[in-house]
Amino acid sequence: MPTWQQLRDAKLDEYTDAADGWGRISSRSNADKDRVDNGMFAKIHETQKGETATKAGGDVQRLSRNYQYLHTECGLIRTALNGLAGELAAPQKKLKQALEDAESLRFTVKPDGSVEYPTDSFVLAPGSNTAQHGAPVPLAPGKGEGVGSADANKGKAEDIAQRIGDAVREAAEIDGRYAASLRRLKAGPGLDVSSADLVDAAADTKALQQAAGKYADDDRIPHDKSPKENADWWNGLTQEQRDEYATLYPASVGALDGIPSSVRDDANRTVFAETRAQILTDLAKPAPNQYIPNPNGSYPAAVVSPEYRQWQKDQERLKEQLAGSDSIQARFDATGREGLPEAYLLGYDADGIGRAIIANGNPDTADHTAVYVPGTTTNLKDFDADISRMTDTWRETQKWAPGESVSTITWFGYEAPQSIVPDAMEKDYAYDGSPKLLRFMDGLETAQGGPDNSHTTIIGHSYGSTVVGDASNKGDLAADDIVAVGSPGMLTGRAEDLDVGKDHVWSEAATSDVVPAGGKVAGLGGYTWGVETWNGIPFNAGYVQTVPSDELFGAHRMDVDTSGHTDYWTRDSESLSNQAKVVAGRYDKVNEDR
Repeated sequence: MPTWQQLRDAKLDEYTDAADGWGRISSRSNADKDRVDNGMFAKIHETQKGETATKAGGDVQRLSRNYQYLHTECGLIRTALNGLAGELAAPQKKLKQALEDAESLRFTVKPDGSVEYPTDSFVLAPGSNTAQHGAPVPLAPGKGEGVGSADANKGKAEDIAQRIGDAVREAAEIDGRYAASLRRLKAGPGLDVSSADLVDAAADTKALQQAAGKYADDDRIPHDKSPKENADWWNGLTQEQRDEYATLYPASVGALDGIPSSVRDDANRTVFAETRAQILTDLAKPAPNQYIPNPNGSYPAAVVSPEYRQWQKDQERLKEQLAGSDSIQARFDATGREGLPEAYLLGYDADGIGRAIIANGNPDTADHTAVYVPGTTTNLKDFDADISRMTDTWRETQKWAPGESVSTITWFGYEAPQSIVPDAMEKDYAYDGSPKLLRFMDGLETAQGGPDNSHTTIIGHSYGSTVVGDASNKGDLAADDIVAVGSPGMLTGRAEDLDVGKDHVWSEAATSDVVPAGGKVAGLGGYTWGVETWNGIPFNAGYVQTVPSDELFGAHRMDVDTSGHTDYWTRDSESLSNQAKVVAGRYDKVNEDR
């Protein structure tokens, strides 16, 4: 426990000065990590081949992990020192005020914290029945009790002693919390940051969350608020406060729609790196004993143990999670290849079927932005195709937007149906997913600075178009164009019902794609009065159900030269090219089915 003298003499600005130094190291490490991730890896594969490229790539990935670890650990030290100084300020102020009061009354504060005061009364000295005139009477801090004096100073001395004791005890509690966390913040020997180190960094973060909760609490971060409220909160913080919240609560900060994409990327990459490390660590755990004696004592003599069965289930789940993280890491590593811009991880969660939001290029500053919403069976373990569709869309769009910046985003921020029957026949997945999509799109527009700062297209594939349709039906969808690809229906019967306006609704459907017809069976379309035609020939009339590929729906039906339900993003295809032209705003170049 600190003494009152140590608390009085503590120079809290020395803590904050040291915190600034650790903060600079953390920030520099993060910037260096960005340079490694977004430059070095791609250049290696441009100049090296075979085993040389593999070895060099592994070294660069190790360097990236090292910088990630430095960024996190040094950031935690910064926050711990700032938190310690910030919290100690209150008891130190309380102590100094008590000492000033004692001095003004000419009381004496003894080294052990007791308080002596002058008295004109006859009092009983401690341990004696002898009356002594003017004897000093000690008061131990916190006891709140004098020794038989009726002097008017007695109550004042008791109050001062109590305040001194309270201040010292409060400081001791604060010191104990932060000391335990700071002792954890040390690296092992060597230059290689292993998965175990990153797992330990995650544990360090949780420990400091507990220690620094009074200084920086997760409850102060807006949760389930509008993107504007998120942005207002973020903009109201100092840079140091922003860094501390992002370090202590990366998952919460990374999920905030409306704040800068670069901030969300940094926070989510921390979550991603530590989650991936935990997955690898858990996968490496040895299997428990596979067999145990049959508890029934009958044949067979040995049975598979419950622990082994659970281990098998865990291994399968972990392998799926690793496959998803491998897809994301591969996109990080692809930055720079064929001109591909840096990636921004705008959302990540490995639990269940997973969630991930990945942007090619910074959407906050893009002239043209496309948001792709995938459909049925989307999950992180098979996420490669969804990422590739938007990298190919980015490359194709750049051809039609020379000299302009483009960002394409894979938005897997909802629970997608995992089966055609019965999941994809239900509307609940769209009902649950559309508010999240609306919030993300609103946040994108907020981070961009308003609706006029980027031309935004939202591309819904399969059931993803149903989510897009419900989002448009529920609120003001922050988009300029909607492209429905292989759509089973958008829960509305006419393009004009969508809030981007009929002229900005586009559709693609291959003749061999059975999903639009299946969507009608599931009732995912919308009903309207009218005459259905095929190539201009009427074949039905009345109150009919329509999906975006129907002529009666009223969307621009774009030419398709691919087959099936998943090939609309084939490189060099007209199907992909037409989407890219919409994303680039080159409507006059789109080839339509007349």
